[in-house]
Amino acid sequence: MVRFVVTTSQARSRLLDLAVSHAMHQGIADLSLRELAAAIGTSHRMLLYHFGSREGLLLAVTDAVEERQREATFGDDVDLDGFTKTWERVSDPSLWPQERLFFELYSLALRDRPGLEGFLDRAMESWLGPATDSLVADGADPGDARADARLGLAVVRGLLLDLLATGDREGVQRAFERFIGLAMNVSPGVTQTSDDT
Repeated sequence: MVRFVVTTSQARSRLLDLAVSHAMHQGIADLSLRELAAAIGTSHRMLLYHFGSREGLLLAVTDAVEERQREATFGDDVDLDGFTKTWERVSDPSLWPQERLFFELYSLALRDRPGLEGFLDRAMESWLGPATDSLVADGADPGDARADARLGLAVVRGLLLDLLATGDREGVQRAFERFIGLAMNVSPGVTQTSDDT
């Protein structure tokens, strides 16, 4: 008789994949741990065992989605066209449940909610480091690259928050395009790839 042994890490990974899928399609921020467990076909005790708390699970889901976004983002060219593609991807309505969860966790972490230690540092540095490195590799001034990366991250997050709060897709898109226009005029370290350069 052959026995299949599922390790703790495999079980955690499977539960995380299910939770991420649920978050991406229906959202999870408003669900209790018991409701989420029922939605993904497990028990709240299993979720507690693998993630420690509701906040631990929400963090794991957010980290997983953010990692996917970083992989997609830094696979693109780090130029204005690549930045525009990134914006199109992250502002897609299919990601709005995850974006809402991200901002909810961000606000809770700002209030020192237990279980969210380190979230703010990860939310910034996990993007700033790779973005800075990519800008430098693409020819940006190393002295300005981190500030440029921070500015780009702030613009994207601010516009995403605006989009979620107002639903004004046209107005937010216009603001993004205005930012791109300004960046093309004042950012000599960023490569332009459009046909009109």
